[in-house]
Amino acid sequence: MTSKKPRLHRELGKKELIIIGIGGAVGTGVLFGTAGMTAVAGPGVILAWLIGALMYLTVGLTYVDLSYLYPEEGGPSRYSLYTFGPVTNMINAISDLLWYLFIPPIEALGTVMGLNYFYPHLVNSSGDPTLSGAILGVIFMLMFFPFNYYGVKAFSNSTNWFGGLKLVLYFLVALGFISFGHFGNFSHFGGVLPFGMAGVFAAIPLGMFAFGSLRVIPDYTEEAKDPSVIMPSILWSLLGQSILYILFGVALLSALDWGTIHIAAGHWADLSKIAGNPFLVMAAGSKATWLIAIVVAIAIIGPFITGYIYQGAGSRILFAMGRSKIVSKKMVELSHNHGIPVKSLVVTTVIGIIVAFIAAPLPSIYNLLSDAVVAGYIGFAANPPIMLALRKEGRQGRFTSNSVSTIIAVLAFASASLIIYWCGWPSVPYASVIVLLLALVFAMTGNVKKGLINSVWYIAYILFLSGMTYIGSEGAKNFVSVQIGSVIVVVVALVIFLPWGVASRMEEAKRPKFSPQLQS
Repeated sequence: MTSKKPRLHRELGKKELIIIGIGGAVGTGVLFGTAGMTAVAGPGVILAWLIGALMYLTVGLTYVDLSYLYPEEGGPSRYSLYTFGPVTNMINAISDLLWYLFIPPIEALGTVMGLNYFYPHLVNSSGDPTLSGAILGVIFMLMFFPFNYYGVKAFSNSTNWFGGLKLVLYFLVALGFISFGHFGNFSHFGGVLPFGMAGVFAAIPLGMFAFGSLRVIPDYTEEAKDPSVIMPSILWSLLGQSILYILFGVALLSALDWGTIHIAAGHWADLSKIAGNPFLVMAAGSKATWLIAIVVAIAIIGPFITGYIYQGAGSRILFAMGRSKIVSKKMVELSHNHGIPVKSLVVTTVIGIIVAFIAAPLPSIYNLLSDAVVAGYIGFAANPPIMLALRKEGRQGRFTSNSVSTIIAVLAFASASLIIYWCGWPSVPYASVIVLLLALVFAMTGNVKKGLINSVWYIAYILFLSGMTYIGSEGAKNFVSVQIGSVIVVVVALVIFLPWGVASRMEEAKRPKFSPQLQS
């Protein structure tokens, strides 16, 4: 008698997915990023966080729409397969994979940096891990593994507990700093917008990294108890993130006592020069011992939880790529005991260990890999053309109104293009080169052969954004300001690349078909 083939286990409900979405996003970046944003926008940091949330809302709605049509594991790395064919899908999936491969070791080393508060020998004066810090980073990568190995139910239980604790601590920190009550900072030093809207727009790029985990939720679609919970999970996750980020903007302004941090009152730009964690510096200056303890705690717990969430999601991307025949079919194999893509999980863990370890002897290469995370944003940009291409063929997703779908797609493509552009030089070209080189390698060694002509728009789009980061103030030459550069990016993206992408869809008879019975 033959045993049944293992299957993915449907164990995730709306609550679990929301905690995954918020817990995977909120990390130490909000502590550092809020200060950097305030340095260029002053109290306008609150408006910057709000605009960033609205931009990500449009991107999130594309995942809502497409996950409804294609409710499958690692779906964001396969949606393009059903519209543009294998080559575009390969480029898109590689973009996603780079995001997921490099975030876990970055977060493991973020945990190390939090522990450096207690043992200041883990990070050197340049902010790079020492050999001891890198080894500890490897240990944390190994510690992430069991959170994902013992099945999605165990993963969801641990994430509910640890993710819930993490969010409580973040809210406590924000409310604790707001209680300092220095509300004069909102208006006394140049007004609410001391640098005008230009400062707000300059601050938005610094907060873009904070929202990226929205796309983790649809990666677990086949492990959700009901695929219909993907939409509310994405929307509630975005709302939760946005509330926290805005609270931290209010918290920094409320806690800012210029004298205790040795900055002249109203010199907003000097906030970017604070050495170390700005909230820790402010807590120490105020002698708020309980806040110091919580800030240190979230500097350790926060990246650890984000790291193991992304490690698990990364294994689902490899799983999806195995289904698409971009990588070995072994990546599709599931554990008989736990129903998870075990070989994909092992591969993502091993790569993360290598990346974490090279951080000490080769920090420049590690920084290059950190820049490559930007590739994940390149993955965002494929969704809007897919949505519009499907409407051209009469296919309806979650949003049945063509006008609503068009508005979402246009706003999402503009937002995704700006998010990529604002990542700047050299991050965007580094990510682009790695994506396109890996795509070339996979194309020569794998089974992905069809649809090259349908991918030209996507390749040209990636190269265009790389070029814009070179000439723009976000890049190498500063030939155009960030405002003018942003306008150019949006206009070219919407006038040229969006319609080009829609027109590049593969003939329906030639492209792969989605099967609702993917599990076998």
